[in-house]
Amino acid sequence: MVRFNENNEVLREDQYKTILVGLEKNQDISYSMEELEGLAQAAGAQVLAHMVQKLEKPNTATLIGKGKVEELSEAVKNMEADMVIFNEELTGMQLRNLEDALGVRVIDRTILILDIFASRASSREGKLQVELAQLKYRLPRLTGFGKSLSRLGGGIGTRGPGEKKLETDRRHIERRMNDIKEELSQFKNTRNTQRAKREKNKVPVAALVGYTNSGKSALMNRLLTVSEKEDKSVLERDMLFATLDVQQRNVTSQSGRQFILIDTVGFVSKLPHSLVEAFKATLEEVTYADLLLHVVDSSYENHDFHIEVTDRVLEEIGAGDKEKIMVYNKCDLPHDDIICPAGCENIEISAKTGENINQLLHMIESRLFGNYVKAKLLIPYDRGDISSYLCSEATVTIMDYKENGTYFEAELKEADYRRLKKYEAL
Repeated sequence: MVRFNENNEVLREDQYKTILVGLEKNQDISYSMEELEGLAQAAGAQVLAHMVQKLEKPNTATLIGKGKVEELSEAVKNMEADMVIFNEELTGMQLRNLEDALGVRVIDRTILILDIFASRASSREGKLQVELAQLKYRLPRLTGFGKSLSRLGGGIGTRGPGEKKLETDRRHIERRMNDIKEELSQFKNTRNTQRAKREKNKVPVAALVGYTNSGKSALMNRLLTVSEKEDKSVLERDMLFATLDVQQRNVTSQSGRQFILIDTVGFVSKLPHSLVEAFKATLEEVTYADLLLHVVDSSYENHDFHIEVTDRVLEEIGAGDKEKIMVYNKCDLPHDDIICPAGCENIEISAKTGENINQLLHMIESRLFGNYVKAKLLIPYDRGDISSYLCSEATVTIMDYKENGTYFEAELKEADYRRLKKYEAL
């Protein structure tokens, strides 16, 4: 649907003239429609108009009412639109009926987001995850996609005697989904190995989470700059879903301590369930993090809506109760007074200018290392159990064999330090 140039910018001649359609049931959808417009523009569409219908019960055949379909058809002709995007997920039957009635291509919010993800995916794992989500979406809608799905179909040797094309497509998609899941499991095994190594080395992890385009990658790059690791910077663009793949970087705190900083895909309202499922292995990194940095675009008028959406996705992936710091980014831009959710530590920063970055690093350090102390211990040789414990549970920087015991310089939990204080080397 969309072509990008070498700078990942939409080629303007590929734009679709589009009308956006929303269904308002029992709550205001103005934020969601505004977001849909941003998604459409990110995919290369020129938005001509919004059309919203208030309807308690969606029409099973066309989602919106018959009269609204006729009104939409007139708008398509008058505005010379060549695409209509619905804010709700459509069934296969609804897709087919609407295309027949409107005479132009019809897609829904889920197809749109999947299309953007497909355009942004760069790694092998990212591409497989997006393809899996697309196939999960298409499988129950084969009749709605009609002949266009035959391009997924098999060719010579794939059809059985008397077998219908629809059945061939379904079997082909199911086989491909199984192949993708098997390959993705290998990536998951690799991450599990990396995670086990981090845990063994006692390296804490902080994860950046938040709405798409809130500045998570910009913040990661700013923290890397402070750590004098600019050469490890990640892709940073003012665009939706610039980051799809997990990015992991070592960051050095102000006291010289090391921790892992993770950046993952940004969230958006009505994030397709198939996409969440496909990216679940990637998003697992968030659930294993010791601390979440919830990055919020404070310059966006309705950033509370972004916070609500992010919290909802965190709950869905099992990370809703994680310890977190609310990081209100873009404080260099005009913004209203910030009211932070109760019980959350918060800070206003600017990833662009570096404002309050050192304070943020201090907050991260106190959360990740607050209960750790540095100690010098001399452990008698007859207490090998303590030496083994320190090697496995503490961060040992120096270990030396002295005449009367094993000398350690280590960083260990405060509770362990109090228990072993009698062995302190003065």
